[in-house]
Amino acid sequence: MSSIEKQFLITGVSSGFGRAFAQAALEKGHRVVGTVRNEEAAALFESLAPGRATAVRLDVTDIEAIGPAVAGIERTIGSVDVLINNAGYGHEGTLEESPIEEMRRQFEVNVFGAVGMMKAVLPFMRRRRAGHIINITSMGGFITMPGIAYYCGSKFALEGISEVLAKEVKAFGIAVTAVAPGSFRTDWAGRSMIRTDRSISDYDALFDPIRRAREEKSGKQAGDPRKAAAAVLALVEAENPPVHLLLGADALALVRDKLKNLSSQIDAWEELTLSTNFAEA
Repeated sequence: MSSIEKQFLITGVSSGFGRAFAQAALEKGHRVVGTVRNEEAAALFESLAPGRATAVRLDVTDIEAIGPAVAGIERTIGSVDVLINNAGYGHEGTLEESPIEEMRRQFEVNVFGAVGMMKAVLPFMRRRRAGHIINITSMGGFITMPGIAYYCGSKFALEGISEVLAKEVKAFGIAVTAVAPGSFRTDWAGRSMIRTDRSISDYDALFDPIRRAREEKSGKQAGDPRKAAAAVLALVEAENPPVHLLLGADALALVRDKLKNLSSQIDAWEELTLSTNFAEA
C-alpha cells in the first residue's frame, strides 16, 4: 500500500489503459473515481474494490456536464489529487478520404474532452496548491505515419497544451505530465479504432499495407499495459515529475530518430531561416 493515499480521477476506465491505471492505483491503496458510459460498466468497475472504486457516468464530449460532475466528486467523494485524462480513441484514414466530421469528433474526444476535464479540476487544485494532471497522449504526438493525420493532430495538440499548462500552474504546486505511449497491447488498433472506408485508389500502394499491418499487429504489440500503469504510478510518486514521458522502446527509438532528423533539417535550412530578418542599418 502507498504511504500516502490519493484520490485519482481517471477517464475511460472500462478497458485498456484506463482499466490498467485504475487497477494499479487501487492495488497501491489509493481511491479511484472512474468515468464510464453505462450502468453495466459502472458495476463492473466498482466491483474491483468496493468502497474505493467509484464509477461516475460521464461522456467527456458533453462539455457542459464535466464541470458539475467534477464539482460533485469534490463535494461528495473527496478531493481529486490526480487527474488522468485517458479517454480517447484512434481514427485511421488518409486525410483526403476522411470526412472533416471525423476530424471534429476525434478532437472533441481527444482534445476538447481532456481540456474540459483539466479546466474542471484546476480551480480545486489551485486552491489547495497541489495536484497532478496526467494527459495520455501518444508517440503519435511526436512522430507521424500515413493514415492517422486526425489522430496525430489531436495528440500533437494535447502535447502542446500540456506543456503550456505545466508552465502556467507550476507556481501553484500543480504538476502536468504528458505521457506518450508507443504500441501497447490494448484495443486501440482493434475495436476502439474508427476506420474510414477507402475510396481513392491512388493511395492503395501507400496505405493498404499500413492498414493491414496495423490490423495484424493488434493484440500482439510489445507494450504491456500493466507495466505502463506501474510507470504512471511511479510518475505520481515522483518528487519532480517530468512534463513529457515516453513509454515503450518503440516510442523511445522513433522519437529520438524524429528529433535527430528534425535537427538535421533545421541545420540544412538555417541560412534560409535566418534570411528573413530586417537588414541592420
